[in-house]
Amino acid sequence: MTGILTQRAPAPAGHYSQGIVSRGHVFVSGQLPIRPDRQPLADDGFEAQARQAIQNMLEVLRAAGSTPQHLVKVTAYIVGIDHWARFNAVYASMLPEARPARSVVPVSELHYGYLVEIDAIAVHEPGSGTETDPAGSLQ
Repeated sequence: MTGILTQRAPAPAGHYSQGIVSRGHVFVSGQLPIRPDRQPLADDGFEAQARQAIQNMLEVLRAAGSTPQHLVKVTAYIVGIDHWARFNAVYASMLPEARPARSVVPVSELHYGYLVEIDAIAVHEPGSGTETDPAGSLQ
């Protein structure tokens, strides 16, 4: 197993890795809508939070040497079922060609009061490398 750490996504705030490459797969830990520099979002509305969480997931995926086209499963946790359509619109705009299996799970609350968290599993193609982002590194 190889841990992933990239500066293009927020550093882990607990006892976990941003992602793990293992047995031909990339496992991306739950990503909250936190900027990599930990500064507040300019807009903390639902769509902005969804975009940031998805972007963080994509950066960890990229640091692992994978791509959105290699996603096989995405799980999104959203506060309130009324955000479902809004999440779907942001997700489709950011991942227009990727259509992995996906679950959207409405929850009552998330850590720090955020409105969305997203995790993912992707295929790691042999020979694709484990680091395509110079700002990232492996643990």
